Amino acid sequence: MMDRRRFVRAFAGGLIVARSVAEAQPAAKVYRIGFFLGASGESVASLFGAFSKGLRDLGYVEGRDVIFERRYADGHMDRLPEIAAELVRLRVDVIVTGSSIHVAAARQATKTIPIVMVFTADPVQAGFVTSLARPGGNVTGLSADASQDLWSKYLTILKEIVPKLSRVGVLGQVKTQVEFVELDAASRKLGIALEVADMQNPGDLDGAFSMLISKRVGVLLVVVSPLTYLLKESIAESAIKYHLPTISNANQYAEAGLLMSYGPKLEDLYRRAATYVDKILRGAVPADLPVEQPSRFELTINLKTARALGLTMPQSLLLRAEEVIE
Repeated sequence: MMDRRRFVRAFAGGLIVARSVAEAQPAAKVYRIGFFLGASGESVASLFGAFSKGLRDLGYVEGRDVIFERRYADGHMDRLPEIAAELVRLRVDVIVTGSSIHVAAARQATKTIPIVMVFTADPVQAGFVTSLARPGGNVTGLSADASQDLWSKYLTILKEIVPKLSRVGVLGQVKTQVEFVELDAASRKLGIALEVADMQNPGDLDGAFSMLISKRVGVLLVVVSPLTYLLKESIAESAIKYHLPTISNANQYAEAGLLMSYGPKLEDLYRRAATYVDKILRGAVPADLPVEQPSRFELTINLKTARALGLTMPQSLLLRAEEVIE
């Protein structure tokens, strides 16, 4: 029978061996995730929140499993290339970003670090991927539907508000976005003239509205971009001031005070982006991960804005709306 001293020595020896084995095990890797957008951190807090929650739901804990490197351009698009380059210098494991202008900056900075895009219009036409099914490079993620048919849908909705509509104002960083080609084609088919206010800096907003009013546009289509997202509340206020009905292609804009929005919920797309990051961190390569397109589009109507504009919304639109903001 083992005496007490021998037992203590054996037990202590076992602890030493166990400790040595544990110390010899490599520490679990903490992944570094780069996240950058052209708007301000405050304005896109809900988008980052949706993305980080998506990762938490998949079991990732910040500080234990992942570290976020967040960068924002505050509306200054000329800063995007340097922000992307900084993330590359930090040797992040994956980069998560937004629309075409962001992806272009990220691809300029790296051809090897995986890039997960969110709400990027026609990534094939933009040259970011070879095809939606087989991206073929270091970019994958979620695209935006920028088809001619969808833009026709926006213009048709606007004509329900203004039946004799002949001239539409377009606000955003439009000429740097591939979707403008499809929007222009859709408007021509419907016999609607476009007046484009192409914004490149936050200070361009007042001048953009002055130009659009001088062109006597009947309604305003606000295209999602880093600048319009940053300024969506100010855009809504100016549109009410000038009595312009408005529509955008993401739900947050109607929530910020635009009359209507028709499109996917951006938070849902950023939450979905977490699944791409998870697959990449587990060994998948972007070249083999198919690009997803949004499948659910929701019409949101802001009745508070309608009242401010003196508009009575058609019952046909109200019945089709998934959300009506009172």
